[in-house]
Amino acid sequence: MRTITIQQPANIVFGNHALDQFIEDIIVSGFKKLLVIVAPEVIPQLEKLVSRLMKLDMDIFIDKSIQKEPTIEMFTSVLRTAREFKADSIAGIGGGSVLDVAKLVAALLDSQQTIQEIFGIKKLHGRNTYLVCLPTTAGTGSEVSPNAILLDTADQLKKGAISPHLVPDAAYIDPLLTRSVPPAVTAATGMDAMIHCIEGYANKFAHPVVDTYALKGIEKIGRYLSIAVHEGENEHARAQMALGSMYGGLCLGPVNTAAVHALAYPLGSIYQIPHGVTNAVLLPHVLRFNVEHSPDRYADIATTLGVKDQGTDLEIALQGIEKIEDMMRDCDIPLHLSELKVPETAVDTLAESAMTVTRLLKNNLRPVTLEDARQIFQNAF
Repeated sequence: MRTITIQQPANIVFGNHALDQFIEDIIVSGFKKLLVIVAPEVIPQLEKLVSRLMKLDMDIFIDKSIQKEPTIEMFTSVLRTAREFKADSIAGIGGGSVLDVAKLVAALLDSQQTIQEIFGIKKLHGRNTYLVCLPTTAGTGSEVSPNAILLDTADQLKKGAISPHLVPDAAYIDPLLTRSVPPAVTAATGMDAMIHCIEGYANKFAHPVVDTYALKGIEKIGRYLSIAVHEGENEHARAQMALGSMYGGLCLGPVNTAAVHALAYPLGSIYQIPHGVTNAVLLPHVLRFNVEHSPDRYADIATTLGVKDQGTDLEIALQGIEKIEDMMRDCDIPLHLSELKVPETAVDTLAESAMTVTRLLKNNLRPVTLEDARQIFQNAF
């Protein structure tokens, strides 16, 4: 059996009111200058947190500048703020965009490395700054993963840094923080979380340890995504989605994603389409491309989603893809690129850009050529 290393935060606090535990822990931490990077839309939910932090014997700076998927320029601005503030601890509170920036700021706060030097796998030399993440969406799983993604606008491509030093020191996963997430964002981020699990399970480097996380995440999200989308205040559904998202994040370090994410990156980079939407719209088309290469794996995914275990593996797997498309329709997620106003003339550019994401393409069960990528994009229209 292949040897893998499972990297996760030293402390994972999961459950309703985990935010309160964060407050208690930071009070006794001994840190003096806490930079809180927060998504503006969740500020109303954090009044108690902010008021309690402001009463501490601690200097607090709240940065609300990350309002969309982050670019290198946005990250650089927050890093400058952190250095000027002389932060000794970093907290990210928000969706994956905020958490990724928080992780990178903590890593490079006192480092001589530049952001361009750490893109890739295990290129970051270390991290000295305490880092804590509190997700407010059930999507990226960034709070427990060693990954962080930024958009390089010069190259029009999302770039990732993957390092054990990017795993937070602590993650506080409070499902109550996700209740106000709008239906469309709940749907897109939830699909992203499920794709982490799907690509973690159907992966060239799949591993039995990660398989457990992946299948459990698929089960949770498959059962509760629609409920969370249509009943946003349903605490049980929100908790199960947060759990599924965490499982997806735990798949990212030792196995990571594959062709769905690789092909989705240029759509987000060039057309500024939300990450979860780009992944979701390509998912069925990549699955149909892959399915005959490993029908048993995709059949497992299908039965986990509730498809009856009747017929050949390929027949069951194909029903699983149809089940996913039904989920997408129910959650009002686009199934075609034409719905996203992406011009069909962009197929060549998208395919060529996707082929540069070799760190993910190498994980795909079936090799992807440039012509394959073109055909997948074409099918997605």
